[in-house]
Amino acid sequence: MTRARYAPAGRKTTGRWARVTYPDGMRSATRRAGPRGLVEPLDATVPAQLTERAVMALMVAGGAYVAASLMANVMSVRILSLGGWAVDAGTLTYPLTFTLRDVVHKVGGTAVARTTVVATAGFNVMLALGLWAAAALPGDPATVGAGQSEFGNVLNPVLRITAASIIAQVIAELVDTEVYRAWVARYGVQYQWGRVLSSNAVSVPLDSVIFAVIAFAGRLPASVVWSIIVANIVIKGLTAVASTPLIYTVKDRWVDRTPPT
Repeated sequence: MTRARYAPAGRKTTGRWARVTYPDGMRSATRRAGPRGLVEPLDATVPAQLTERAVMALMVAGGAYVAASLMANVMSVRILSLGGWAVDAGTLTYPLTFTLRDVVHKVGGTAVARTTVVATAGFNVMLALGLWAAAALPGDPATVGAGQSEFGNVLNPVLRITAASIIAQVIAELVDTEVYRAWVARYGVQYQWGRVLSSNAVSVPLDSVIFAVIAFAGRLPASVVWSIIVANIVIKGLTAVASTPLIYTVKDRWVDRTPPT
């Protein structure tokens, strides 16, 4: 069940209270009109009805979000040097998750966005457990000389990185969800670019600090950890700006001024 956000088509409601009657005739309520006549209901709910295209967009965006997160956790084992800055390789894919989350939120709503974030955290736990099992179980003696002994050395750090990523991701992206929701409640369908930039401006630094401290503090010199934090914020911020047009590739759940029928 999802909240209806729009006043009836053609009714001028900005700046005053309006009576909203839903098409099914089963409920009506008085609502405070927001920007451009948008109405945020206090308690009434209507069933979410996504088009086939919207469902496909939601599946693609959600799948890409999960994939980018899982890839980042494995890639973060390697520390790169980009422009003189130490950067974990996961930064190459992880920044995309912020805008992809916004796309999921736009199509599916707040509850779907939160579920996607929490479910992805669960998938990352499964990844960590799978890699731990693969590294802990004895290898085939016949293949030890083929690099098998290095497998555990390479993947064991993923456990700590995954833990750091899960904690940082859940905290930062749930905050991202609330900032995004607040922006939409304030501006409605206007300034869609602002949804992405405002939510990312808060979540990107928060995620970068939490992740770097938990994943690398004590294992790497403090100067390197600080370098990772700064580089992550810069790269994630630039990626957020570059990926902002993605928000325009999908429509809001209700693209007109009338509630769904």
